[in-house]
Amino acid sequence: MRVDAYNQLTQMYQATKTKPASAKGKASSSDVFEISQTGKSLQAAKQAVKDAPDVREDKINKIKEQLASGTYNVSAEEFADKVLNNYFNTII
Repeated sequence: MRVDAYNQLTQMYQATKTKPASAKGKASSSDVFEISQTGKSLQAAKQAVKDAPDVREDKINKIKEQLASGTYNVSAEEFADKVLNNYFNTII
């Protein structure tokens, strides 16, 4: 048996052992929690999206006026394009 190999194994096992914490008292440093600037920006963006209305009233009112006056027309070609685009986006 090689003695140097035994010494290396012993050192390896001793390096991985956990050492008990010393009971000298409390640590002098304290943990600090800081949010990065990117995190703050993300938080502000989330809040802006949350505060934004779900419905775009200006578009709805415009279409309502066009429907009431009879000037709202959608071509069959535009309708077919939208249907096909939505279909292909859902199967991909």
